[in-house]
Amino acid sequence: MENKITKEQLDKITDQQKALNMMLSNIGVLESQKHALLHQIAEVNKEIEETKVELEKEYGAININLEDGSYTELEKKDE
Repeated sequence: MENKITKEQLDKITDQQKALNMMLSNIGVLESQKHALLHQIAEVNKEIEETKVELEKEYGAININLEDGSYTELEKKDE
């Protein structure tokens, strides 16, 4: 006589395993997307820094109002 669990029990276990595998696969996809987004963030941050350097060369040390583009000069700290 062969020992077996019921068909319903086997179905339940295999469904649970499929669900787990799908979730783990989705996590992998999300981690890959996260990785790509982190690279994009780094690139945008690099561009921001380059723009800051350009603006500082043209206007000096300033604080820019992002609503209307107006700016105020920053006070230079004595070192």
